Amino acid sequence: MLRELEEIYNLDKRTIHEHLNNYVVPEKTHNPRLLYIIVDAKYFRKQKHSTPWCAVVFRDPKRRENLWHGFGLVETHDLYREGRTYLESLGYVILGATGDGLALIRKTFTDIPFQMCLVHMERIVTRKITHRPETEAGQVLLALVKTLGTCHSSIWKVRFEQYIEKYRTFLNEKTLHPESGNYSWTHKELRSATLSLKIFTPHLFTYEEVPELSQTTNSLEGHFGHVKNIISIHRGISTTLLQKVLSSIFLASTIAPSKRKRKYIL
Repeated sequence: MLRELEEIYNLDKRTIHEHLNNYVVPEKTHNPRLLYIIVDAKYFRKQKHSTPWCAVVFRDPKRRENLWHGFGLVETHDLYREGRTYLESLGYVILGATGDGLALIRKTFTDIPFQMCLVHMERIVTRKITHRPETEAGQVLLALVKTLGTCHSSIWKVRFEQYIEKYRTFLNEKTLHPESGNYSWTHKELRSATLSLKIFTPHLFTYEEVPELSQTTNSLEGHFGHVKNIISIHRGISTTLLQKVLSSIFLASTIAPSKRKRKYIL
C-alpha cells in the first residue's frame, strides 16, 4: 500500500504514515426510516500468532447500505445491542432482522421478527455431516436442508418430523467403549445437525409471515468479500489503521461503489 501511495502522491513513507494516522473517517449521513436489516460479523487477523477481532455490521439489504458498524475482540450481545440502540436513537425503526442465529443476536431482536439466515443454517448442517454424507440418514437430512427457502414451512416441517420419526433409533444409537465402560452417541455429528435444525426451526420461516425480511445475509456476505479483496493489499498495517480503512469501506456501503464515491470516502 505505501509503495503505491508513494508513487501516486510523490511523498515519503514517513509523511504518508503521518497523513494516514491523522485521517478522520467522515461522519455518515443518515436517513432514518422504517426498515428491515441484516446483521453479521467478519473476523480479521486470524493469522498465526495474532489476536483475531471482528467487525459487526448492520445493513439495509434493500438499499445495500451499511447503517452502523462496530469493532470488538469477539461478537457480544452488548456490541449488537449498541448498534441497535444507536440506530434507534437516530430515529430508525427496525421492523425485523436477519442474522446467523447466534443466541446473542437473537437476544438483541427478541421483540421483533427474526429470520435465521438459511445459508448459515445449511452451513451448520454441512459442517457437521459434510457435503457428502456416507449414511442414508445423513443424505436425507442434507437433501432436506437444501429445500429451505423453496419449500413451504407446512410441508417442510412435516417432512422433518417424518425424518426424525424414521431415523429416531439410528440417531439414538450409542457405542460402548470397553476400556472406560462409557457410552457415546454413535452418530454424534448427524444427531447434532438434526438437533440444530430442530432448535432453529421456529426462526427458519419468519419470512413467510414477513415477506420484507431477507432470507439470507448474502448482501453482507458479498460485501465482506469485496472488503477482503481491498484490504488484502494492506498487509502489515496496524490494527488501528486497518480499522480506519474498514470504516471507510463500510461507509462507502455498496458492494461496488462508484469511482466518485470511492474518491470521496477513501
